[in-house]
Amino acid sequence: MTAVIYARYSSDNQREESIEGQIRECTAYAEKNGITIVKHYIDRAISAKTDNRPEFQQMIKDSDKKLFDIVLVWKLDRFARNRYDSARYKTQLKKNGVKLMSATEIISDGPEGIILESVLEGYAEYYSADLSEKVIRGMTENALKGKFTGGAIPFGYTINADRRFEIDPLTAPFVAETFQRYNDGQTMREIRDWLNEKGIKNQRGGPMTFNTIQHMLSNRRYIGELKYRDILIPDAIPSIVTTELFNDVQEKIAKNKKAPARRKAEDDYLLTTKLHCGCCGALMFGESGTSRTGEVHRYYKCATAKKHKGCKKKTVRKQWL
Repeated sequence: MTAVIYARYSSDNQREESIEGQIRECTAYAEKNGITIVKHYIDRAISAKTDNRPEFQQMIKDSDKKLFDIVLVWKLDRFARNRYDSARYKTQLKKNGVKLMSATEIISDGPEGIILESVLEGYAEYYSADLSEKVIRGMTENALKGKFTGGAIPFGYTINADRRFEIDPLTAPFVAETFQRYNDGQTMREIRDWLNEKGIKNQRGGPMTFNTIQHMLSNRRYIGELKYRDILIPDAIPSIVTTELFNDVQEKIAKNKKAPARRKAEDDYLLTTKLHCGCCGALMFGESGTSRTGEVHRYYKCATAKKHKGCKKKTVRKQWL
């Protein structure tokens, strides 16, 4: 009989050696039972709580090609950690004439084996849910203590050995000045260019971008707030800017969101709100498009025609109008 080995490890407390161990034990089981291994399917740092595993899905597809008779796993929880996925994919394998076998869990083919397999699958699902609950509980406790819970470290901070936030004396002043400059009237693009001229890099070592500045100016961690899931902890970490300055900046951001569109309509398309379609009477709005040669064409378009609601009015060149 021929078999493939499916091995997997999640990123919580396992590593590459876990794969080697699984393959070693599966190979030993195959040799002992006269089974020929024809291929390995390996998913690294992927949880079995989801079936969105590339190698796993490829193995299920390949089972239809009649290339192997058995899928061999170290334990059943490598295959799936919930009963729904386990039953679903085992049924699919069975339709393709392929059997799922565990190298370390002896399960008979009789009625007792059905019960034992169900117990093992139930325990795997329980273990997964219990582990997830413990992780969330631990992370919640860390957040309540003002400790780092993972993800990207905000620009302006460092994380110490105790996993607490500390103000970075080299980058934090640029955060404070970014808020002040925006509050004083500079645009996000101007601030981005200023930071790049200073040679300041983002957390990934790349240049500052518009999105970086936008995210920085709306990040409430800079006023000391720490959020984990639905829990918000004020004054959990050292603040870099005052609450007053932060709130002033948020007001300006909200106010400036609509300003560029208004200015464009007023400056570029002078007939906006004044021009009506001669066919249906709807307002006509300014639009632009770039040709293959890079030339920008500006025109007015009927609002009804734009929404494809019956008006056949063609666009009108802005310059001609």
